[in-house]
Amino acid sequence: MTEGIVHGPVGPATRHICVDMQRMFAQGSWKIQWMAAVLPRIARICERHAPATIFTRFIPPDSPADAQGTWRDYYERWPEKTRGRLDPGQLELVEVLAAFAPPARLFDKAVYSPWLDGRLDLWLTTAGADCVVITGGETDMCVLSTVLGAVDRGLRVILVSDAVCSSIDKTHDAIMALYRTRFGVQIETLTTEALLDLWPRTPDLAAP
Repeated sequence: MTEGIVHGPVGPATRHICVDMQRMFAQGSWKIQWMAAVLPRIARICERHAPATIFTRFIPPDSPADAQGTWRDYYERWPEKTRGRLDPGQLELVEVLAAFAPPARLFDKAVYSPWLDGRLDLWLTTAGADCVVITGGETDMCVLSTVLGAVDRGLRVILVSDAVCSSIDKTHDAIMALYRTRFGVQIETLTTEALLDLWPRTPDLAAP
């Protein structure tokens, strides 16, 4: 299945989830090479839809000992990325996106998925959201968890194909092919330009 709209107009009950566009992924050992390329497109979406935007942030534990199961193994591999050793500023959004919050919301999570503790569900349900536009990184990790959780909840999902990024071309391409084929009914993929043509500017919103 190719890119395009399947389910009609993009309405006012749409929300934008921008995944983990933080300083620690813009530099250092976790640097996502593509981030710089997609940031201007994400910023254009945020400029038009800041009141409808939720920025997720990946927040590591204080130390590997504070993590559970294989997450402890993970942080033993990357101890410099735990909060006890990381410059706190590295957890913040990259500067070009930080300017949009507020009115955009911040949503902190400790794992790839933002759905586990129910807070994001509650926010979206309270807002009456029926569709999520997803941008950010990485396509094959935290974006994947965000997309599949939204699908499981029956939300309409629009993935902005030129506003997601990964560290590895091969897995990015494979996941994008998966989205377009196996999930072609539930996941729509659009370019930034196509999305902005279809989604009118979001006015100021009352906090849910």
